[in-house]
Amino acid sequence: MEAMAKLVGYNHTYSTTYHPHSNGMIERFNSTFIPQIAKLQDRENNNWNEFLAPVVFAYNTGTHSKTGYSPYQLVFGREPRLPKDQPASAFTFRKPNDYYEQLKKNMKLMHRYAHENMTNRQNQYKKKHYDKHRHDARYSINDRILIRRHGLKNKLEPKYSATPRIITRERFMWSETKPNESIERTEQTLTTTIYQYSYENLPINDPINIVNN
Repeated sequence: MEAMAKLVGYNHTYSTTYHPHSNGMIERFNSTFIPQIAKLQDRENNNWNEFLAPVVFAYNTGTHSKTGYSPYQLVFGREPRLPKDQPASAFTFRKPNDYYEQLKKNMKLMHRYAHENMTNRQNQYKKKHYDKHRHDARYSINDRILIRRHGLKNKLEPKYSATPRIITRERFMWSETKPNESIERTEQTLTTTIYQYSYENLPINDPINIVNN
Protein backbone atom coordinates (compact mmCIF):
# COMPACT_ATOMS: atom_id res chain seq x y z
CA MET A 1 0.00 0.00 0.00
CA GLU A 2 2.84 2.41 0.77
CA ALA A 3 4.48 1.76 -2.61
CA MET A 4 1.15 2.24 -4.40
CA ALA A 5 0.46 5.45 -2.49
CA LYS A 6 3.88 6.80 -3.43
CA LEU A 7 3.44 5.87 -7.09
CA VAL A 8 -0.09 7.19 -7.50
CA GLY A 9 0.45 10.15 -5.18
CA TYR A 10 -2.33 9.82 -2.63
CA ASN A 11 -2.43 9.95 1.16
CA HIS A 12 -3.84 6.87 2.88
CA THR A 13 -6.14 8.14 5.61
CA TYR A 14 -8.60 6.42 7.95
CA SER A 15 -12.15 7.53 8.67
CA THR A 16 -14.16 7.00 11.83
CA THR A 17 -16.79 4.28 11.82
CA TYR A 18 -20.37 5.52 11.32
CA HIS A 19 -19.13 9.06 10.72
CA PRO A 20 -19.42 9.60 6.95
CA HIS A 21 -18.61 13.30 7.21
CA SER A 22 -15.03 12.34 8.10
CA ASN A 23 -14.54 11.06 4.52
CA GLY A 24 -15.65 13.97 2.38
CA MET A 25 -14.32 12.61 -0.93
CA ILE A 26 -16.48 9.49 -0.71
CA GLU A 27 -19.55 11.53 0.18
CA ARG A 28 -18.83 13.81 -2.78
CA PHE A 29 -18.65 10.76 -5.05
CA ASN A 30 -21.93 9.44 -3.64
CA SER A 31 -23.65 12.71 -4.55
CA THR A 32 -22.76 11.94 -8.18
CA PHE A 33 -23.19 8.17 -7.97
CA ILE A 34 -26.63 7.95 -6.33
CA PRO A 35 -28.54 10.04 -8.93
CA GLN A 36 -27.21 7.77 -11.70
CA ILE A 37 -28.49 4.69 -9.89
CA ALA A 38 -31.86 6.37 -9.34
CA LYS A 39 -32.26 6.90 -13.10
CA LEU A 40 -31.82 3.21 -13.92
CA GLN A 41 -33.74 1.37 -11.21
CA ASP A 42 -37.33 0.20 -11.72
CA ARG A 43 -40.47 1.64 -10.18
CA GLU A 44 -40.32 -0.70 -7.20
CA ASN A 45 -36.79 0.50 -6.36
CA ASN A 46 -35.65 -3.06 -5.71
CA ASN A 47 -33.13 -3.72 -8.50
CA TRP A 48 -30.65 -0.90 -7.93
CA ASN A 49 -27.89 -3.38 -7.05
CA GLU A 50 -27.90 -4.66 -10.64
CA PHE A 51 -26.50 -1.35 -11.89
CA LEU A 52 -23.72 -0.82 -9.35
CA ALA A 53 -20.92 -2.28 -11.47
CA PRO A 54 -21.96 -0.61 -14.79
CA VAL A 55 -22.36 2.83 -13.18
CA VAL A 56 -19.01 2.58 -11.38
CA PHE A 57 -17.35 1.43 -14.61
CA ALA A 58 -18.90 4.34 -16.53
CA TYR A 59 -17.70 6.81 -13.92
CA ASN A 60 -14.16 5.43 -13.77
CA THR A 61 -13.73 5.41 -17.55
CA GLY A 62 -15.37 8.77 -18.23
CA THR A 63 -13.31 11.94 -18.65
CA HIS A 64 -13.59 14.21 -15.63
CA SER A 65 -14.49 17.80 -16.41
CA LYS A 66 -11.91 19.24 -14.00
CA THR A 67 -8.90 16.99 -14.50
CA GLY A 68 -9.31 16.30 -18.22
CA TYR A 69 -8.59 12.61 -17.56
CA SER A 70 -10.62 9.63 -16.44
CA PRO A 71 -10.04 8.17 -12.96
CA TYR A 72 -8.86 4.98 -14.67
CA GLN A 73 -6.09 6.87 -16.49
CA LEU A 74 -4.87 8.58 -13.34
CA VAL A 75 -4.67 5.27 -11.45
CA PHE A 76 -3.34 2.89 -14.13
CA GLY A 77 -1.50 5.33 -16.41
CA ARG A 78 -3.16 4.18 -19.65
CA GLU A 79 -6.41 4.34 -21.58
CA PRO A 80 -9.12 1.92 -20.39
CA ARG A 81 -10.19 -0.97 -22.59
CA LEU A 82 -13.90 -0.68 -23.32
CA PRO A 83 -16.26 -3.41 -24.60
CA LYS A 84 -16.57 -1.63 -27.95
CA ASP A 85 -12.79 -1.55 -28.54
CA GLN A 86 -11.39 -3.90 -31.18
CA PRO A 87 -8.67 -6.38 -30.19
CA ALA A 88 -5.16 -5.17 -30.88
CA SER A 89 -3.60 -6.53 -34.07
CA ALA A 90 -0.05 -6.42 -32.67
CA PHE A 91 1.52 -6.54 -29.24
CA THR A 92 4.72 -4.98 -27.93
CA PHE A 93 6.41 -6.75 -25.05
CA ARG A 94 8.72 -4.80 -22.74
CA LYS A 95 10.93 -5.82 -19.90
CA PRO A 96 9.29 -5.41 -16.47
CA ASN A 97 11.78 -2.74 -15.44
CA ASP A 98 11.28 -0.76 -18.66
CA TYR A 99 7.50 -0.95 -18.33
CA TYR A 100 7.63 0.23 -14.73
CA GLU A 101 9.84 3.23 -15.57
CA GLN A 102 7.63 4.20 -18.52
CA LEU A 103 4.53 3.83 -16.35
CA LYS A 104 6.00 6.18 -13.73
CA LYS A 105 6.79 8.78 -16.41
CA ASN A 106 3.29 8.58 -17.88
CA MET A 107 1.60 8.87 -14.51
CA LYS A 108 3.83 11.77 -13.48
CA LEU A 109 2.87 13.70 -16.61
CA MET A 110 -0.82 12.87 -16.25
CA HIS A 111 -0.90 13.93 -12.62
CA ARG A 112 0.88 17.20 -13.39
CA TYR A 113 -1.49 18.07 -16.24
CA ALA A 114 -4.50 17.00 -14.18
CA HIS A 115 -3.39 19.24 -11.31
CA GLU A 116 -2.96 22.19 -13.70
CA ASN A 117 -6.39 21.55 -15.22
CA MET A 118 -7.99 21.36 -11.77
CA THR A 119 -6.36 24.62 -10.71
CA ASN A 120 -7.57 26.41 -13.84
CA ARG A 121 -11.09 25.04 -13.47
CA GLN A 122 -11.22 26.01 -9.80
CA ASN A 123 -10.11 29.55 -10.62
CA GLN A 124 -12.79 29.79 -13.30
CA TYR A 125 -15.41 28.50 -10.88
CA LYS A 126 -14.33 30.95 -8.19
CA LYS A 127 -14.50 33.90 -10.57
CA LYS A 128 -17.92 32.80 -11.84
CA HIS A 129 -19.16 32.38 -8.27
CA TYR A 130 -17.79 35.71 -7.04
CA ASP A 131 -19.06 37.64 -10.08
CA LYS A 132 -22.49 36.00 -10.00
CA HIS A 133 -24.27 38.78 -8.12
CA ARG A 134 -21.90 41.63 -8.94
CA HIS A 135 -23.06 44.45 -11.21
CA ASP A 136 -20.87 47.22 -12.54
CA ALA A 137 -21.73 50.58 -11.05
CA ARG A 138 -23.14 53.16 -13.47
CA TYR A 139 -22.85 56.84 -12.55
CA SER A 140 -24.00 60.00 -14.25
CA ILE A 141 -22.46 63.44 -14.28
CA ASN A 142 -22.96 65.29 -10.98
CA ASP A 143 -23.84 62.10 -9.10
CA ARG A 144 -22.48 62.16 -5.55
CA ILE A 145 -20.79 59.04 -4.27
CA LEU A 146 -18.69 57.80 -1.37
CA ILE A 147 -15.24 56.26 -1.95
CA ARG A 148 -14.06 53.60 0.46
CA ARG A 149 -10.72 54.19 2.17
CA HIS A 150 -8.35 51.23 2.46
CA GLY A 151 -5.41 50.71 4.77
CA LEU A 152 -6.87 52.44 7.80
CA LYS A 153 -4.53 52.59 10.81
CA ASN A 154 -7.18 53.45 13.37
CA LYS A 155 -10.49 51.69 13.89
CA LEU A 156 -12.17 55.04 14.57
CA GLU A 157 -11.07 56.64 11.30
CA PRO A 158 -13.81 57.29 8.71
CA LYS A 159 -14.23 54.34 6.37
CA TYR A 160 -15.28 56.59 3.50
CA SER A 161 -13.71 59.73 2.10
CA ALA A 162 -15.39 63.10 1.71
CA THR A 163 -18.25 63.12 -0.78
CA PRO A 164 -16.93 63.72 -4.32
CA ARG A 165 -18.85 64.71 -7.44
CA ILE A 166 -18.64 63.00 -10.80
CA ILE A 167 -17.50 65.57 -13.36
CA THR A 168 -16.62 63.48 -16.44
CA ARG A 169 -17.45 60.07 -17.81
CA GLU A 170 -15.50 58.47 -20.64
CA ARG A 171 -16.72 55.45 -22.55
CA PHE A 172 -14.44 52.82 -24.02
CA MET A 173 -15.37 49.89 -26.26
CA TRP A 174 -13.41 46.71 -25.54
CA SER A 175 -13.42 43.67 -27.81
CA GLU A 176 -11.86 40.24 -27.57
CA THR A 177 -11.78 37.49 -30.17
CA LYS A 178 -11.48 33.90 -29.05
CA PRO A 179 -12.10 30.45 -30.61
CA ASN A 180 -15.70 29.33 -30.76
CA GLU A 181 -16.67 25.73 -30.07
CA SER A 182 -19.52 25.77 -32.59
CA ILE A 183 -18.99 24.28 -36.06
CA GLU A 184 -20.51 27.14 -38.06
CA ARG A 185 -18.07 29.81 -36.83
CA THR A 186 -14.46 29.36 -35.85
CA GLU A 187 -14.23 32.60 -33.85
CA GLN A 188 -16.52 34.77 -31.79
CA THR A 189 -16.05 38.38 -30.72
CA LEU A 190 -17.04 39.61 -27.27
CA THR A 191 -17.68 43.33 -26.92
CA THR A 192 -18.34 45.25 -23.74
CA THR A 193 -18.36 48.85 -22.59
CA ILE A 194 -15.98 50.23 -19.97
CA TYR A 195 -16.67 53.50 -18.19
CA GLN A 196 -13.94 55.57 -16.61
CA TYR A 197 -14.88 58.27 -14.10
CA SER A 198 -13.05 61.24 -12.64
CA TYR A 199 -14.29 63.35 -9.77
CA GLU A 200 -13.58 66.35 -7.61
CA ASN A 201 -14.15 66.84 -3.91
CA LEU A 202 -17.09 68.93 -2.79
CA PRO A 203 -16.83 71.74 -0.27
CA ILE A 204 -17.47 70.66 3.30
CA ASN A 205 -20.59 72.78 3.59
CA ASP A 206 -22.09 71.45 0.34
CA PRO A 207 -25.22 69.44 1.25
CA ILE A 208 -25.37 65.76 0.33
CA ASN A 209 -28.48 64.73 -1.59
CA ILE A 210 -27.50 61.47 -3.25
CA VAL A 211 -25.09 58.92 -1.83
CA ASN A 212 -24.06 55.78 -3.70
CA ASN A 213 -21.97 53.10 -2.03
